[in-house]
Amino acid sequence: MYEKCAEVFLSLGKGSFYIDGPMFSKLRYLVTCHPQNIEYILKTNYNNFPKGDDFRDVFEILGDGIFNVHSDRWRIQRKMAHAELASREFKTLVSNTSRKVVEEQLVSFLAHVAEQGSITDLQDVCSRIAHDINVILVFGRNENYLSIELPSNELAEALDDVPLALVYRNMMPTVLRKLLHRFEIGEERKLKKAQKKIHKIVEDYICQKRKDLVAGVKSYDLLSTYIKDLDDETSIVSSLPEKDIFLRDEMINFWIAGRDTITSGLIWFFWIVSTTPAVETKILDELNFLSSPSKKETETGSSTTRKWPWIFGSEDLKGLVYLHAALCESLRLYPPLPFNKKSVAKKDQLPDGSTVEPGMEIMLSFYSVGRMPWIWGEDCLEFKPERWITENGKLITEPISKFFPFNIGPRTCIGKDISFTMMKSVVAAVLFNFHVEVVRGHVVCSKPYINLHMKNRLKVNIKKRTIYITTYVV
Repeated sequence: MYEKCAEVFLSLGKGSFYIDGPMFSKLRYLVTCHPQNIEYILKTNYNNFPKGDDFRDVFEILGDGIFNVHSDRWRIQRKMAHAELASREFKTLVSNTSRKVVEEQLVSFLAHVAEQGSITDLQDVCSRIAHDINVILVFGRNENYLSIELPSNELAEALDDVPLALVYRNMMPTVLRKLLHRFEIGEERKLKKAQKKIHKIVEDYICQKRKDLVAGVKSYDLLSTYIKDLDDETSIVSSLPEKDIFLRDEMINFWIAGRDTITSGLIWFFWIVSTTPAVETKILDELNFLSSPSKKETETGSSTTRKWPWIFGSEDLKGLVYLHAALCESLRLYPPLPFNKKSVAKKDQLPDGSTVEPGMEIMLSFYSVGRMPWIWGEDCLEFKPERWITENGKLITEPISKFFPFNIGPRTCIGKDISFTMMKSVVAAVLFNFHVEVVRGHVVCSKPYINLHMKNRLKVNIKKRTIYITTYVV
């Protein structure tokens, strides 16, 4: 679907087109990848393009979480989420958690796979590591979903049954969707079962967390913080109704957003880097320089040994220009959320001249944005991190006006920095310590999913890397 949409834009030579909805429906869509249209809809005239009356029904699993609510309720939840996620304490938690899970689980697992010489599904590995990191951050629980045994996990596996059903819900007429939902037919049956299981597990987590807090068990995670804020009469969320439901839904929103977007960002990055040796070499050179002896060590004549595996700290990785540029370039070509949908409150004309009216729906094709020569140049399909770097080696921020993986406007992703911290911790450790090689003949393509995932998974061979692991005797 995503590739076909990009092909239509290319064949038309413009950034917008209209299509009619399914037969017997009155739906009419405007599909656009025009950056000025997207900025106008998501930022400039944001209030005229709400999510739509049926958005909450389609994404029922998100309940009253931050991604489903709007107006004053959304502003309250957004303010609280921003305060928590932007705090120094939470950023430190993200950094420490990412490093710990990467070192103790991810590297250990890949070392085992390398020794066995077996083929592994890197999409599954990335999904498991993203799950483990985010469950610690949100719920304060270490589930060890990524371990040598590849254990099952009720919460993670329940969520795996959700995305395909949501894709169908977005593409079918409301009447048909409600009919299938009522009689629990096909994907709707899986969705209902998954939602019930997820709610039950998260409610149990909340119950246990409350008991731990009463017993004086010290814990710092989003769930603990939100429980304390809800019990604080001076908190901005203390007046919210149905606090237990709000707490459950908000935690589910944080967990899903963190898990699926990080998984998507990682798998496409590893795949495209593995097929672009020149980029991989530049990333490794940058990491090698970071791990080399410091000036102080050299001057004092001390002996410094770099042992395998080498794990980087999040603070050190922040300053790596090429690694950051490579991640941005991967997200440009493979945005975790390839589509976004908006409705129309009042008749309006978009910057490219397209007219929209109430009753229409607008599909924002973020996936297509990165593939249009008139937006990114004739080399738009090339994986070229250099487009994000100035001649004097600084990161370019200008492309943000045509770069939408983290949204823009009032609903800009408040977890952007957190996402980069997680992804950098994972990719630096994997690329520096291992060589990732996609299995010959393995076909890579996207599949119908809310987030951009691979239809055939990502089958790879993992080998220990030694060329960049050096022993320095200074």
